[in-house]
Amino acid sequence: MHTTKRALAGAALCLAVIMSGCTAPAPEASPTAATPAVSADGGEVAAIQDAVERTMADAHVRAAIVRVLRGDQVVVTQAWGESMPGVPATTDLHFRSGAVSIPQAATVLFQLVDDGTVSLDDTIDQWLPDVPHADQVTLGQLAQMTSGYADYVQDASFIEEFTRDPFRQWTPQELYTYGTDQPLLYEPGTNWDYAHTNYVLLSLALQEITGRPLATEIQDRILDPLGMTETADPGTPEILTPVLHAFDSERREYLGIPADRPFIEDSTYWNPSWSLGPGLVQNTDITDMATIARAVGRGELISDESYERMIAPTLRGKTTALPACPNTCFVQNEFYTYGFGIVLSGDWLLQNPQYHGFAGVAAHLPADDITIAIAATYADEAYDPVSGAPLIANIANPLFTAVAEVVAPDAATPGT
Repeated sequence: MHTTKRALAGAALCLAVIMSGCTAPAPEASPTAATPAVSADGGEVAAIQDAVERTMADAHVRAAIVRVLRGDQVVVTQAWGESMPGVPATTDLHFRSGAVSIPQAATVLFQLVDDGTVSLDDTIDQWLPDVPHADQVTLGQLAQMTSGYADYVQDASFIEEFTRDPFRQWTPQELYTYGTDQPLLYEPGTNWDYAHTNYVLLSLALQEITGRPLATEIQDRILDPLGMTETADPGTPEILTPVLHAFDSERREYLGIPADRPFIEDSTYWNPSWSLGPGLVQNTDITDMATIARAVGRGELISDESYERMIAPTLRGKTTALPACPNTCFVQNEFYTYGFGIVLSGDWLLQNPQYHGFAGVAAHLPADDITIAIAATYADEAYDPVSGAPLIANIANPLFTAVAEVVAPDAATPGT
């Protein structure tokens, strides 16, 4: 059934500052040549196309790439708009996928739990003894973001450094120190806050546990078994080719650009090392994004017991807002509940990254075995002309809602 109208809560959890280089007019949202749609219902494909095109115009989307699966059948894979002025978007373009890697780290952790290597209740001092409060915080609390560590992305000095130089290469230790040098927001396990700190630390712990780089573990445990050949964490700002370009205006206010002056930066190759721990700073294409969303949503790579724990709404009724973390602590509800590396939103399991002019949704509906993957970029008009902030925090969210209403009209969907 449909729920009451409301914005997707996950959008509030993304980085508050992002940046913006070259000035270019925003292209019209127009369909481009794409992988042929495959569906038993041509009317459904047409409805998806119409929903995407209308939403792109309303939300000022520069480019959108969409893939929908029903079970293992491809319903549609198509691209709209332009990657760069005069360069059409196509379905084989690669983009930064941000938090889509988070459930992959959680999957590796659950695999280690399944084979008896670790327990979710193991404290991280066994592997990260020098991290503050390591003897109080568990692997499971990192994975569910209930550790109490502050989010380094919210730290004013981090924001200043990042905004000043979006090409800086960050080390994991530099990142997590912004969060762990602060007092715990609450006793570990007693509340929740969205903190990138957790998954930087979890990636480092997993590397210590396995004795191998996390990127290698993910390659062997997830990417290779699923046939995901278009996903990589190169450890640099490199993106697999061909590339979907992103454009951003969020440094406007910081740089003192007046509202009457056009301002947009090509943010495609800004350094993504700030975002998560090693092994998790991925880029991908729309096919691989749908593949991982489906595999995680089905629980294909972990035991049934671990899957049920991963997606259980255990935090509902157990979290509160706190003055110390106004942007990242809130009450979990049916529109947003954090599992272990995955968001429960309506009837969907999803991640919805927003990332320097890139935006995305990777979602699975277990009840109907439907998968939706969306990558989108922002047109110039999508940014506030004074502050430079995006008018819609995650521009892929309304696209997801529009497509979900077509393919799963009876499911509870964020924003509907």
